[in-house]
Amino acid sequence: MDRKKVLIVEDEKNIVDILRFNLQKEGYATLEAYDGKAGLELALGENPDLILLDLMLPVMNGFEVCKTIRDKGLHTPVLIITARETEQDKILGLDLGADDYITKPFSIRELMARVKANIRRMAMVTQAAAQETPANLLDLGRLVIDKGAGVVRKDGADLELTQREFDLLTYLAANAGNVFSRQELMERVWNYEGYVGDVRAVDVAVRRLREKVEDNPAQPRYIITRRGAGYLFQKDA
Repeated sequence: MDRKKVLIVEDEKNIVDILRFNLQKEGYATLEAYDGKAGLELALGENPDLILLDLMLPVMNGFEVCKTIRDKGLHTPVLIITARETEQDKILGLDLGADDYITKPFSIRELMARVKANIRRMAMVTQAAAQETPANLLDLGRLVIDKGAGVVRKDGADLELTQREFDLLTYLAANAGNVFSRQELMERVWNYEGYVGDVRAVDVAVRRLREKVEDNPAQPRYIITRRGAGYLFQKDA
């Protein structure tokens, strides 16, 4: 069986060496780039299964790399590695299509858990897409989710969702009426078992999803917030 491939885009050689060693020890193949331009070329040309992306890179920064990857239509999971603690940088990374972030200095154990979870999620997505059955179609009135094709349609028109947005919408819609906390969504959609860390990635994903799904994101009709509890999906009446 082919080894899963992880692309490391990081300009600090000691961090690259640590990541390479631990990833290869877990059975992953690795690719390395020390600047954003080289990282982008490898991302587009080598089709890695996951990208570990530093934000502060020479030549082209991580924000530009992430945006270009998503603009090219690639759904490869992107895990941002950042030394920045500022809220704005983390949120911007997520807004540009990153799946999650981890802040330096990080725990190798935590990082490896996130790598495994994101690669496992993409494998599940690929497997589901190969199983074309009527159950793969969720008819929600004006919204229709085609799980096999990985497409959401509203009033007959395809919506441009990222893989994470698609996964989140599909999970909430398949469990319509049930409220899920941010921690539960991190565990069930992000696949982070026993997650107790930062849950802002959920809020960003929900906000972006509302911008694409709702008629008026400020007054959501489908993705509802239950203050102090979490989020739920509400079907058309």
